[in-house]
Amino acid sequence: MNIMRFRTVYFAISLLVLIPCIFSLLFFGFKPSIDFVGGSLLEITAKQDVSKEKIQEIISGVYQVQQVQETEENRFVVEGVDIANETKVIALGKLTENIGEVQELRFESVGPTLSKELLLKTLTALLLVASIITMYVWRQFSELKYGVSAILAMFHDSLVLLGSFSLLGHFFGVQVDVLFVTALLTTLSFSVHDTIVVYDRIRELKRKHGGTDFKMVVNMAVVETLSRSINNSVTIIVMLAALSLLGGTTIRWFAVALLIGAITGTYSSTFTAAPLLLLWDDIVAKKKSKK
Repeated sequence: MNIMRFRTVYFAISLLVLIPCIFSLLFFGFKPSIDFVGGSLLEITAKQDVSKEKIQEIISGVYQVQQVQETEENRFVVEGVDIANETKVIALGKLTENIGEVQELRFESVGPTLSKELLLKTLTALLLVASIITMYVWRQFSELKYGVSAILAMFHDSLVLLGSFSLLGHFFGVQVDVLFVTALLTTLSFSVHDTIVVYDRIRELKRKHGGTDFKMVVNMAVVETLSRSINNSVTIIVMLAALSLLGGTTIRWFAVALLIGAITGTYSSTFTAAPLLLLWDDIVAKKKSKK
């Protein structure tokens, strides 16, 4: 079964997914949480029916509110500027006076200095991880093409995840927080793990079949590792899908991010990372033929 002859189709599928993701990143960007921009978050639940507009109207005098979201029936997340605990108590008191009993579920406050530091550390971590992985794969397989192809497949997965949350933020108000960064780093690890399994099999088959054409070697490696990769991934995907559908509001989007990362990581390790090796060889061969 020669599945690598369809590598142009695999690249086309990746491009079809990446185009809207890149477009969204360029024109919509992200909707960052208070973790990255600073501010406060107050999650409450009311005993009686009330609208989010009413919530904002009541506390606007003491709390500079940026937005109010209703996550479940009579359960609201209020976001605004950084406030002290005393201001939060006053805001809750005003709500109780006007709409009855209100229960505080969560309160977080992040200053602008801490948010900038967190953003810098996040970017540093991403660059550091990408650099280390590239050097590691290059060293383990003794050829630059393996390191470059692995990192390109990893960036493919990163762009899909980042673009997906950019689209979710634009259309559904989903925010990017520290948990999303955790999911992104986990996706990088998941992507490279599966890619290395395929590359290691390619290396073994090259030693075993020294005179075989490299395209056939890559095809054999992909065929032999494909079922294992899918079986391993399906167990993770089913669990994450259950968490996404049935999990609480605090971890739902974290589970969705991991789910997207697991799916795109499984796809890219076989249908992006391996074909990139063949594309590299094709480019090198064309350059040699021109000399």
